[in-house]
Amino acid sequence: MTTRRTFTKLLAAIPVAGLLSTGAMAQNLRDITFVQPSPSAINSFPVFVAIGEGFFADEGLNVTVEAINGSGAVIQALSAGQAQFGRPGPGPIIAARSRGVEVVHIYNVAARSNFGIAVQEGSDIQDIEGLRGKVIGTGTADGAEVGFARNVMSSAGMTAGTDFEFLTVGDGGPATAAFLNDEIVAYSASTADTAILNQRGMAVRDITPAEFGRFFGNGIATMADTIANDRELVEAWSRAFAKGHAFALDDANREAVLKHLADGNPQEGEDKEFQSALFDAVRSKTISTSPENGLGWYPAEVWAEWQDALVTGGEIAAPLDDLSAAWTNEFAAIGNAAASE
Repeated sequence: MTTRRTFTKLLAAIPVAGLLSTGAMAQNLRDITFVQPSPSAINSFPVFVAIGEGFFADEGLNVTVEAINGSGAVIQALSAGQAQFGRPGPGPIIAARSRGVEVVHIYNVAARSNFGIAVQEGSDIQDIEGLRGKVIGTGTADGAEVGFARNVMSSAGMTAGTDFEFLTVGDGGPATAAFLNDEIVAYSASTADTAILNQRGMAVRDITPAEFGRFFGNGIATMADTIANDRELVEAWSRAFAKGHAFALDDANREAVLKHLADGNPQEGEDKEFQSALFDAVRSKTISTSPENGLGWYPAEVWAEWQDALVTGGEIAAPLDDLSAAWTNEFAAIGNAAASE
């Protein structure tokens, strides 16, 4: 059964240096750590492509990837100095900043919503109103999928704990069991989680209102101190990451991309057909909603909508004093310039 947890120990133990060429290994590379909220290499595909193609090595970086459980844990690792870069969701970023944690999103990876609320294929529930008084499962207690679901439900005037309940059930096998045992009637899931459920025999369908497609998901983050005190590192990361992203979007490179992803997560690459289909689904969510601005660009108005949803849902007490400090487009611009050379 493919789940986030299945690969955590495996992926956390793989130093990315081991994936680099002999020539790159011979360089005097700086060791840095990237943390992701699930073990899937596909969900972080630009990182693994940039590793495999040597883009990070070209920037003098040796990147170790570690998988931990959810966006909250990613932000905690960043704030504790255990990693330089991570891939948390926007809701957890805003919530963390409300507590004084100065984490900053620098690249919009999931430019189109990569989350949805799904029900079993045969369920009588046709829309989110049908979830009133029901239990919605989530993969983690404080991940981006939780903030997304709160946002969707609040649009219908529903509040967690009053009009519906969240239940942390995990993903893959545990999520399937929660459906079968009638513990949940719906599941707030990423594109990858939904694909895994369908692939493994738990047919689900998305009932998320179409307008929520504009709510971007997880992106690359670092700490404000890192930007202020180690700007060259952030620029180097941004150039390599954007090159990996652009390389993966070119179908001429598909075979190489899928190999890099299998190197990053061997179990995920065992089923080639599933790996390919999942990559297509995840990759499609990374295409900018404003192509003229390039890859990785953040729309300010959606940040405001994310914040409003968190205030309405009670996740933060009040709007941030300066929401614009939670994100920046300057490093996406640097990355796009490098990728287009």
